[in-house]
This record gives sequence, C-alpha cells and structure tokens, in this order.
Amino acid sequence: METLLNLITEKIFIGFVAIVVFGVLVVFHEFGHFSVAKLVGIKVHEFAIGMGPRILKKRGQETEYSIRILPLGGYVKMEGEDEKSNDERSFNNKPLWARISVILAGPLMNFFLAVILFSTIFYMIGFPTTTIQRVMDDSPAQRAGIQAGYQILSINEKEMKSWEEVQKTIQDHKGSSIDMKISREGHEKSVSIIPQIDEKTKKGAIGIVPTAEKSFLLSIKAGWNRMFFVIQEMIGFFGQLFKGKVSSQDMVGPVGIIYLVGEAAKTNIYNVLHLAALISVNLGVVNLLPIPALDGGRIVFLLVEGIVGRPLNPEKEGFIHFTAFVLLMGLMVFMIYKDIMRFY
Repeated sequence: METLLNLITEKIFIGFVAIVVFGVLVVFHEFGHFSVAKLVGIKVHEFAIGMGPRILKKRGQETEYSIRILPLGGYVKMEGEDEKSNDERSFNNKPLWARISVILAGPLMNFFLAVILFSTIFYMIGFPTTTIQRVMDDSPAQRAGIQAGYQILSINEKEMKSWEEVQKTIQDHKGSSIDMKISREGHEKSVSIIPQIDEKTKKGAIGIVPTAEKSFLLSIKAGWNRMFFVIQEMIGFFGQLFKGKVSSQDMVGPVGIIYLVGEAAKTNIYNVLHLAALISVNLGVVNLLPIPALDGGRIVFLLVEGIVGRPLNPEKEGFIHFTAFVLLMGLMVFMIYKDIMRFY
C-alpha cells in the first residue's frame, strides 16, 4: 500500500511540475501576442491558457481571461484576425508592421523566457568558462600535458569565446586530431589531442572540467549565448531532418515532454529549469516555421500582402490556417501515440 501511495504521489508531483512548466511557456508566448496587440490598439476578445472547455474565466473591461481544461497551448482571440471586420481596432485594419509585430511577439517572448531561465541557472550555480578546473586521470588532455588553470584560447585556429564552443568543437572531432592553443599565467603553448569517444554521449571528449564563475551581468550574457547556441542546434537539427538523417525516435511529442520533465523533476530544480528553457527555445523556433496555422505561416501571408500591395481574403486565409491546424493536431495525436509506446 505504501509503495502504491508513493507511486501515486510521484505521478501527481510529475503532473503538477509538467503543468507548471507548460503553463509558464504558454503564458509567456501568448502574453507576447496580447501585450503588443494592446500596445498597437487591437481589440482582444479573449486571452486563453489551455484548450477545450473553460474551467475558469474572468471578464475584464474588454477582454475575457480564461483557463481551459487541456493544459496544452493557448491563444489570443483578436477582432478581425481570421474574418472580415469593419472595426477600426480590428487586426486586419491595422498597418502591416503592427500585425507582423503582434505575431512575432509570441516566439520572441519564448526566446526571452529562455534567456531568463538560462541566466538564472548560471547565476545560481555559476557558468562554465574556457578555463580548465580539473583534468581527468588517464585522459587525452592529461596525456597531452594539459593541467588545471590553463585557459583554452583556440581550437584549430578558431577562437573559443565560450565553453559551449569548446565542447561542441571537441565533440565534433571524435577520433580526429585537434590543435589547441592554451595559456596559463601569460605563457601560451599549443598541443595536439585526439578526442576519444565518450561511452555515455557517444561524442568526442578529452577529459576536462571547466571552472565556473558567478556574476549577474556575465550570467545574463551567458544566458543569451546559450539561447543562440540552442537555436543554432535546432536549425542544424531541421537541416538533418529535411535530409532524412533524423528518425522519429529523435523527436518527442507532448507526452514525451511530460516524461522528460518528470525525469528532470526527480533530480533537481536546475534540470527542470534547463529543460524548460530548451522547450521554450524549441517552441519559439517551431512557431517561426513558415507553416500555416503557426506564427511563421501567418507572417509569410502578411509579407505576401506587403509584396502584392493588397490584403488577402481573410476567410480564405482563415480556412488555410484551420486546415493546417487540423493536420497539425493529427500529427500531435500521432506523436502522442509514439510517445506512449516509447516511454510508457
């Protein structure tokens, strides 16, 4: 009985953490749309968190704020967004720059949230630098004569500005020699190292641990750098996906994300924050893809309007977005099935 209660308690805790993470991501995303829409004078009918039937709602002076039963997604319902409207405050009657700003604000808020989360982690535990704190015994770095206190200046004549750059460069050169320029107490020297394959990550490693520093301003800078680094990794992932070099096993859907959040919640708050930041960047990038029903698709329609010099038919555009939304929901159902079979 005690084991069963512990299991139930654990599942409730995991579900609660997952809902909080999803909720924060959605609130930031939709608040981006909402705040800019209000700023440029667009009438907003509803600010909704979640999908499906309402479970809570509150009527403001003009906007209804609601929480819906399914904790996946959310939306901001604006006057004239997917239909014709003669209201001077409708979405379709605002200048092109204003409408693009409203749509773009959602993904940008996800990137901003990721910077906040990454910076918070770096400030709490310190952020890795290019200076070496420890060298593993019998590692390629130790055999090459590298010691604690050395700063990595460049690898293969490319300047290393962050630990992320050092890590990625070493990981990408498993089995092949790299030329590393290092410095300690003003003395520089160059060494050649062949990264070995790490048994856990299957990537290149030379057996070094970086030092960590704590600084508010440097943490913010490191947060920005990490956010852009993750964006670059995502762009590379999509490139591999289009080339057919990525399988469905490399992707997860909503259930898979909940599982990963639960696994992170079992360890510590840092892993939860880091995973939330990664999901936030993913949400921002995916929403900018030029696919109808996503923010990127809507921006494409607005850019076409700017090129042809006249607005497109709102009903036809709305139908295209709705059709794409149905297809995306079908894809989500498929990913949920794959996640259940894979993780549960």
